[in-house]
Order: sequence, then structure tokens, then C-alpha cells
Amino acid sequence: MGLRDKATELYHPETQAPFTLEEYEKRRTRVRETMARQKIDLLYCSTPESLCYLTGYTSSYYQSESPKEWLPLSGLAIKQDSDKIILFDTEEEQVLASSHTVATDIRIHRPRSRIPVLEFIIKNLGEEGWLKGTVGLEKGSYRPNRVVSEMFQAAVEKEGCSVVDGFDIVRDIRAIKSPQEMVYIRTAAKIGDIGMKAAIEHIGPGMTEIDVRAEIDYACAKAGGENSALPTYVLTGQRSAHPHALASRQMIMPGDIVYIDICGVYNRYHVDIARTLSMGEPHPEVVKLIALSTKAWPAVLLKAIKPNRTFSEVNKAMEAYYTKVGILDDAWWVGGYDLGIAFAPEWPGVFYYGPGSNPGDKIFLPGMVFNYETAFYLPERAGLSTTIDTIAINETDAEILSKFPPGLVVVDA
Repeated sequence: MGLRDKATELYHPETQAPFTLEEYEKRRTRVRETMARQKIDLLYCSTPESLCYLTGYTSSYYQSESPKEWLPLSGLAIKQDSDKIILFDTEEEQVLASSHTVATDIRIHRPRSRIPVLEFIIKNLGEEGWLKGTVGLEKGSYRPNRVVSEMFQAAVEKEGCSVVDGFDIVRDIRAIKSPQEMVYIRTAAKIGDIGMKAAIEHIGPGMTEIDVRAEIDYACAKAGGENSALPTYVLTGQRSAHPHALASRQMIMPGDIVYIDICGVYNRYHVDIARTLSMGEPHPEVVKLIALSTKAWPAVLLKAIKPNRTFSEVNKAMEAYYTKVGILDDAWWVGGYDLGIAFAPEWPGVFYYGPGSNPGDKIFLPGMVFNYETAFYLPERAGLSTTIDTIAINETDAEILSKFPPGLVVVDA
């Protein structure tokens, strides 16, 4: 037996899935119940978040933008009327799949078999008798890309199945976190706070944005934090006015406003925190606007967000506050979105809300975790002030997970 065969057949590292088998089974049961209501016979999950949520599968590479020959078709097949699941993966990921997932039926495609991967998956599903009735694909996912998704759909339809979009099935279930998920989320919050503390302690004139980002990422990693689905943001001066830019070699100067946005990450659960820093005392009008924007946290936001209250009520309360204090028209964006398991290229989750959105009758429920962002353009060409916190809905109230107060942070310059 060659080294390749030994590695793929004999290596069995200890399973590293972060939840019990019972919790994964409960999640899949909820998926099957939803499938039954939607009359979906087979669901094929392809998004990294779904694979992680349902089996613990975690990787750094999902073939999303690879050569055309490397079809990103690995995924999880769930049958509505069976407890069995099948995980399909490539030979290159066989060792990872065996140690980072609780799936026991793992079908590995081997290129040396000369059977194309799509044909391999269809053949296996057909032999199981699973290609009957209605198949749900996660059509809203970037993975697989449109070309490959259409190939997969055509192959399934050729077997006589109808295809529908099952993208929201797992996503909607993921929105309500279990007690163990909340433990990991609170750990992620502590990691994010450690990163913010490092930023405040180390930042100074003459450093570049990348220098500060390095201090943050190092501190988070030392605390057990993982790579975040979006990069750590450090943007100074007028660069803070475009907060989706990447940290650069721009030098931080006395008087600068600095935007810092961090996600603490633990077992892929993300907790977002952003603060506005000032290198020395800022202009009084800058102080005034930031105070007005962040005063909404204790005065309005936490009073408005309660279990079983509608998203629309919170939107109206925040819009009314910012209108009353006269800064709503200066907003870059105000609102929030679901947080939880996330992989690159981004961390926003299932839902979003904020003034101008139309969430209908959707309500806040215990177990939901989401951020809230307020970003306002500042006077005196100072840039943008952004404050972000992650909020958890408990049985009776809402809780901000970060221990950092939401106001302006003035750093000696």
C-alpha cells in the first residue's frame, strides 16, 4: 500500500466536531420536519454553514473559485423519511472529512476511477433510491456557482425529479441558537473584547492600519479565536468613511478618527464589535454627533428589543429617535443582521432589519443572536463614526454581549 492509500484509508484523527451527536441529530430532525412541510423528499446541502451546522464539517477550502475542472459539488444529502445522511467529498479531503464531521457514511470520489464527480454523486443517490420526487438545492448559495448548480439540477431532473430551492431550510433553523451554541457565542464575545482592548492599548500615531490589525488578530488568536469570515477592519481618517475597505499602509496621525471592527470567532460562531476611536481630543461637533448616535443604545435599543416584539417596532423606535435628534439623514447605515456560524467570504446571516427595511411581522425570539450597527458621517470631514454590538435575546430580555461601552474612545496622541 502506497503512502497516498495509507493516508486516505488508514489515517483517522480524533473527531473534532464541537457538539454532541444528540445535538446534531436534533438539528437534522428539525430539517426533516421542515422538508416534510414543504414536501421536499431530498435536500442536498452545499453551503459551508449548512455542512458545519449539520455535521461539524469545517474546512478552509470549498472549491468556490477554482479551475473549472474542480467542481464544487461536495455536500450533504438528507432524506426526508430516513435517519441516514450521506456526505460526499473528494479524495483530497478524505482525512479531513473523517475527523471534522460526525457523518459516518462518507462517499469519497476518487479521480482515478475515471468517473466524473457529478456522475458519482448521482449514481450513489440513485442506488440508494433517493432520487425520487422533489429535490431541494441551496440555490441561494454562492457554492456551487451558477454553472455547476445548473449542471447538478439538470442531472437530477434527468433522473425524473423536480427541483426546488431549499436554501432557507437550514438557514432559518440556524437562527435560533441552542444553549451550547450560546456558550460558544459568549466565548466569541470575550475574544472580540480582547481584540478591541489590544487595539486601544497598542494604537498610536505613526502606526499603519495594518500594524493595528496585526495587534488585534494576534490578541484574538492568542485567546483562542479563529479566522473571521470577513477581515478585521482598521480604517483611519477619511478612509473610515468607506468601512468596507481593507486595512492598508495608511499611517495613523494625531487627530484622526479610527474605525475598528472585529469579530471574535469560536467554533465558527461570530460576535461583532466595532468602535470609533479618536487619536486625541476630537472636534466638539464630532463628540456631539457620536454621543447622539450611541445614546440610542441604553435609551432606545435595549428598551425596544424584547422577546416576541416585532422587528418593525424596533425599526420605528430607532428611526423616531434618530429623526428627533436630527441625524437620521447623516446615516451611512443603521440596522442589524443575524450572526452565528460563518465562513469566508462574509458573516451576515439569515435576516436583517433597520429603518427602511420591511421585515413584516417577524418577531424577536429567545435564542436569536444579531448585531446592531449605527454608522454616521461626521462633521469637519472627520470620516465616519461606527458603533456595532452583538445582541442576544434571552427568555425575558435582550443583552449586549460586549463589555465595552458603546461610546467614543479617546486615545492619547
